[in-house]
This record gives sequence, C-alpha cells and structure tokens, in this order.
Amino acid sequence: MQSKEETLRRERGAIQIQAWWRGTLVRRILLHAALRTYIIQCWWRHVLARMLAKRRHDALEHYARQEQAIVKVQACFRMWRIRRRYCRLLNAVRIIQVYWRWRNCHTRGFIQGRYELKANLLNLQLEILLGSQAYRVTQCIPLPIKE
Repeated sequence: MQSKEETLRRERGAIQIQAWWRGTLVRRILLHAALRTYIIQCWWRHVLARMLAKRRHDALEHYARQEQAIVKVQACFRMWRIRRRYCRLLNAVRIIQVYWRWRNCHTRGFIQGRYELKANLLNLQLEILLGSQAYRVTQCIPLPIKE
C-alpha cells in the first residue's frame, strides 16, 4: 500500500491540476468576455461616430440654408435700394423732359396737325404754336388726277 505521504503528495498534485484547469477555464471565460466587450465597444464607437457625423452634417446643412437665406435677403435689399434710386432718377428725368419740352415749345414753336385724304382732295389742318400765340390753318387742296 501507499504511504500517507504518497497519498498526500498525490492529493496536492491533483489539487494543483484542478486549480490550473479552473484557472485556465476562468482565463478563457474572461478572454471571451473581454473580446465580447471589445466588439460591443467598437460597435458603440461606430454608432457614436455615425451620430456625430450626422449631427455635423445637419449643422452644416442648417448653416448653408441660413447663409443662402441671408444672401437672398441681402440681394433683395440691394435690388430694392437700386430700384428705388432708379425710380427717383427716372422721375427726375421725366420732370426735366417736361420742362425742356415746355421750354422748346414756347421758345421755338410747336406744329401739330392732321390730314385726311379723299379720292381727289387733301384736307389739311395745322396748328402752329409760337410762344403764347396760336395759328390755325385749314386748307383743302384738290389733287390732280390723270385720266
């Protein structure tokens, strides 16, 4: 039979083998858990990166829309200001033209008339304005017709 020491030595050896095996199992379980944790962390970082990219894209899109609206408002304001200035200038030109035409009419004279043409007769009516004087000429002129 075996001695007590031999049995004790074998028990200690068995305990050491069992401890080593349990440690191996625990380390394997911990390695699998660490790998799963790493996979979940990588997925979560990817999700966060996508969310951040979407947030940045939305912010950039919002900024671009605001800039576009600002540019449109500025363009409309500039157009309104230039159009107002153009209308003022146009009004001033019209006033100057009216006074200039009135002056020309009163200093040089103004001829206005109409005519009517019938088969062999020209009916002519003229009105000549010189300053404050007006002359009216009405004349019927027979037309020579060859037969």
